[in-house]
Amino acid sequence: MNGTEEFVAMVRDEIGLPVGSEHLDVGLDQVPGWDSMHLLRLVVVLERETGRPLSLPDVLEASNLGAIYRLAVGV
Repeated sequence: MNGTEEFVAMVRDEIGLPVGSEHLDVGLDQVPGWDSMHLLRLVVVLERETGRPLSLPDVLEASNLGAIYRLAVGV
């Protein structure tokens, strides 16, 4: 995954949510259509794309998509 634009495209294409880069820094409750099942699906997709496991407790503490992206890429 090369950058936040690719991450946003992955969320849009793999998770099926109509998101853009403007949704990276808003609360997950403000992401259109977001629910806890999307979070679990996103973890599975990110682990597949990065080839490494994500800490579910850390992901659950993430307040927005940008924070989840940073956990996934190790920034």
